Formats: sequence, C-alpha cells, structure tokens
Amino acid sequence: MELIKSLNIKLENSETRSFLADAIYPETDEKLPLVIFVHGYKGYKDWGAWSLMAEKFAGAGFFFVKFNSSHNGTTVDDPHNFGDLEAFGNNNYSKELSDLGVVIDHFVKDPHVDDQRIILIGHSRGGGISIIKTFEDERINGLITLASVDSLERFPKNEALENWKKEGVYFVLNGRTKQEMPHYYQFYEDFEKNIHRFDVERAAEMAKAYVLVIHGTHDESVSVKNAEHLHILNPNSELFLIENADHTFGSKEPWTGNDLPHDLNTATEKCIDFINKNIK
Repeated sequence: MELIKSLNIKLENSETRSFLADAIYPETDEKLPLVIFVHGYKGYKDWGAWSLMAEKFAGAGFFFVKFNSSHNGTTVDDPHNFGDLEAFGNNNYSKELSDLGVVIDHFVKDPHVDDQRIILIGHSRGGGISIIKTFEDERINGLITLASVDSLERFPKNEALENWKKEGVYFVLNGRTKQEMPHYYQFYEDFEKNIHRFDVERAAEMAKAYVLVIHGTHDESVSVKNAEHLHILNPNSELFLIENADHTFGSKEPWTGNDLPHDLNTATEKCIDFINKNIK
C-alpha cells in the first residue's frame, strides 16, 4: 500500500504561535478516520519511534496526524531539538489545548478525512490534555491514552512552590540532552485560573467517547495506578495493561531500528483493533 506523507506542515495559531504537524495516510479514494497523536512533556512529534507508529496506523487505513505543540521547545526551523527554551518555559495547558484545537480544525477539512470519525491518542501528559479535549469537543468519538496521567496537578508543593513563586522560575534537567529546562511561574498561575477546566478526573467521567486506557506495568514515570484510576472513573472504558512495559513502551530517542519496539507494537495493534471494532 502506497503511503502519502505530508511532513512539517506549518500551522498558525493566533493564540500561541506557529507549529508543525505531519499527516500520514494511505493513497485511497475513501474518507479515512482521523487519528491525532498528542505528545507528552519533553516530547515532540519525531521523538523515538513515533514515526514508525504513524506509518503502522496509516498502513491500517487511518489518516494519522502528529504535531509539535507550539511551546514544546522546538521551532518550525528545528523540530528535532529543544532550541527555544524560552518558549518551553512559557508553555502551559491552555496553550496545549489551543494548539490541539487548531490541529483538529485544520485536518477535519482535509478531503481524505471522515469528519465523523475523530480519535485522539495522548501519551503521558498528552493523555491528560486529550481527556480534557474529548470532554470539551463533541466531535471526538474515540479516545486512547498511552501511559497517561490521571491529573494535571503535577507541580512543586509547599516550600518548593513558594520558592517557585518567589524566583519566578524553576529548572528541570533533561537527562538526554543535559539541558536545564525552565518552567516559569505563569504555568502554575494558568492552572490555578483554569483549575475546573483542567480537572482530568471530571473530564474522564464525563467524556462521551469510546475510551481505551493503555499502560505498562513497569512505567517508571507515571504509575500504572493512574491507568487503573482512569478506568474506574470511566467504567465503560477498556483497560489494557502491557506486562513489564515502560513509560515509552520500549521506544527511546534516537530510535535507530526499522521496526517498532515490541511493546509499542503491541500497543499500536491494540489501538488499531479498538478503533476498527468501535469506530471504523
């Protein structure tokens, strides 16, 4: 099957700034379900084996989109590196939700897309963002979380929070790039201002969509208890645990192999089966 790849499409968001998206889909006259992948914290669209995952989805008959959120630290000129730490520091959940809205609005108009079949797949923090968006946007009829958080309230506490407020910034070391990644206090202020909107638990309970929750039992970054909690919040969801899988399902950056890591392949096949069964 011939796959069409439209890479580094420049999207404009008047509320944030320009960012890039990829669309991968099979050459066909049929209208295809739209699957949008939302990366997580310190993530980006070309990280690890996400591109191989995209090809597998496209090969299974989907219009697959992945994108860089506008303030994830990459730029339109350099989508593979954290070259703009100032933007990273000024990221917040409002901006990520705004960017996701722009992505949906742009690609539902594509002539190859069936706008009645829209599925979000969110990894890690992107899972929390996807849960909220699914609750807010009734066009979305499928939601899949990969190693998702069950809350977006993941901030310093007590004295550390007071220091953050006083200093205006705190830094997190990126273990891979060795960069000190800034987080400006506006991030917390944005959360406090929109605390009800950013209630992942409530959004999970209220989401009107088919929901699949995937998690590895050896996730070192987000406990598998998050997945179990999301499943309890939405009893109609399907919970799929992958034994011994880590936070990125065996993927890493850079990914030099030609095949998906075993656990990510298992997750991808489960996603495809779930969408075909419930939405396609």
